[in-house]
Amino acid sequence: MTVGGRARPLGGVALPNRRLVLRWLRRQALRLADAHGRSVPPPAPWLGVRDVRPVAFHGSDAPEALRAWVGDDGSQDHALSALESGLPALLTVVDPFVGLRVTLGAWPVDLWGWAAEASADHPSPPRPRTEGA
Repeated sequence: MTVGGRARPLGGVALPNRRLVLRWLRRQALRLADAHGRSVPPPAPWLGVRDVRPVAFHGSDAPEALRAWVGDDGSQDHALSALESGLPALLTVVDPFVGLRVTLGAWPVDLWGWAAEASADHPSPPRPRTEGA
């Protein structure tokens, strides 16, 4: 979240796979959108995951943008593809009434060092030879 040019983290969690990460991002987007003008929905019961802190939006554009992202299959596919490619999945909404910018993001991380261990145990196959080409 950025307010007045300063960034402040709202919270986060580490999850073991991309689908759970995307599920968490969708839930957080809906929690923030649904809290617009009301109290914040209760925390997630599954996996004991920590939810992000609530944000008070002053206009309705940001909450509607969050809901639209959650409901757009193309956006979900793009976010999942980004994570599968090792890139972050980011969603930023802006509340221009107060200069509030909220970014929900997910970054792929190797929680247990499995990727490094797997590549050490299983070196890449040799490149095919292209003699005479």
